Amino acid sequence: MTIITFLAFTILVGVISWWATRKTDETSSDGYFLGGRSLTAFVIAGSLLLTNLSTEQIVGLNGQSYAEGILVMAWETLAAIAIVVTAVFLLPRYLKGGITTVPQFLERRYDKGTKAITSGLFLSGYMVVLLPIVLYSGGLAISTMFNVPEAFGISETASLWLCVWGIGIVGSLYAIFGGLKAVAVSDTVNAVGLLIGGLMIPVFGLWEIGDGSVSAGITELMDKLPQKFVAAGDSDSSIPFGTIFTGMMLVQLFYWGTNQAIIQRALAAKNLKEGQKGLMIAAFIKILGPLIVVLPGIIAFYLYESQITNADQAYPTLVREVLPASLVGFFAAVLFGAILSSFNSALNSSVTLFGVDIYKEYFNKEADEKTIVWKGKLFGIFLALASMIIAPFIANAPAGLFGYLQEVNGCYSIPILTIIVVGYLTKRVPAIAAKVAILSGVILYTISQFVLAPMYGQDYPHFLHVMAILFVFNVLLMLVIGKFYPRSTDYVQVHTKQVDITQWKYVKLVGFVIVIIVVSTYIFFQ
Repeated sequence: MTIITFLAFTILVGVISWWATRKTDETSSDGYFLGGRSLTAFVIAGSLLLTNLSTEQIVGLNGQSYAEGILVMAWETLAAIAIVVTAVFLLPRYLKGGITTVPQFLERRYDKGTKAITSGLFLSGYMVVLLPIVLYSGGLAISTMFNVPEAFGISETASLWLCVWGIGIVGSLYAIFGGLKAVAVSDTVNAVGLLIGGLMIPVFGLWEIGDGSVSAGITELMDKLPQKFVAAGDSDSSIPFGTIFTGMMLVQLFYWGTNQAIIQRALAAKNLKEGQKGLMIAAFIKILGPLIVVLPGIIAFYLYESQITNADQAYPTLVREVLPASLVGFFAAVLFGAILSSFNSALNSSVTLFGVDIYKEYFNKEADEKTIVWKGKLFGIFLALASMIIAPFIANAPAGLFGYLQEVNGCYSIPILTIIVVGYLTKRVPAIAAKVAILSGVILYTISQFVLAPMYGQDYPHFLHVMAILFVFNVLLMLVIGKFYPRSTDYVQVHTKQVDITQWKYVKLVGFVIVIIVVSTYIFFQ
């Protein structure tokens, strides 16, 4: 029954994606990379959420909440504020310029060299960090959930290879041959399933705690574990309270406002109104995110504290114990969708970056759009195969690799955010300033986290504080360079008129409400 429900929901997603995209023009850049600039609010919101959520996040954050409590909700709730900033300030500028990739804006604002460096940083991050990790964590989850080694009579290593390649092939079909619209539509369907399935887990858990009453379960949980419901982390926690005002917000703004794998969904909006509505819907749902990626970990602590030795076992243990057997297949399919989404979204964005920013610029300046799309697909196939080969070997890596790789992301996230912010807020800062800031950001962060931090241990500032310090330093560095070596002319953004950029009239009001809800949440859990 589990396999049947799993296959049924997975096939349903595939059929709906094919039906919705069968008439999309995949021979043009806009058609393939941006779904013909036709995405509506709910499709954008669904795709954003599924691109964001993966097994690593669902299992990992619940593992952290099992150990530390609700303070880890910062990764979810503060994302809502970053999404609001993106909707109000960044998206109008992106759509006004009619860009397909974030580095395209950097080319117009600075020069081609800046665009190439930024595209290279994005692709390096996806290739070395994101894609193999998503495949490994997803393959491990599917292998464990279906007990593949026992079912097929193979070793755990062989099972991991089988699941990794299965996910990789299916995800590649969506991302490479279906284009962004296929990815976005499948994400939307899976998002509905994830919301339903994800909310079922805490409901069934609270039901068990409260002996048949969810409200009684909530009361019991908060009465017996008050220490788990304190949002402000102390200096020894993974998220000290002070970091939410420094590096945490910068990381969120980079991720939701400038990360190609995320913002590409909003760039594909049919107009600014739909894009802003989609972002605001996503922001509201992110506020509810802790119910899926934080609360289950606390419930697992209450129910199974004596049985769980590894915090990352909290979520799968809760799912196995409280979810009715008839729903396990459906939930496995939802998790499979979340795994696919993270993989195919990053892969589709990599194809976009290579085709638009690398191939056309440096390999064939005269290439027509059909050729650009085709070469992008070939690069995507190479990248997918490389990721599928690398991913299983992560099992042989030392413990703590995931945390290490998350920290590595700071090498490129903050430098890219720095030059985008300065690029939008100034008119005379030159291209050389952007290149110096990127180089400075990468080198200084690398020295900080991989030379000085191990040397000084706990006495060294939290890496989120380091990010904020380097962000401010590099902004000032760019402004100083701009003061002494300014551009010869002011930068003026051109309106390409590819989409209607009339603002949604309620965007600021809705954004204000979202910010108030987030702040109120922190006040409530003090």
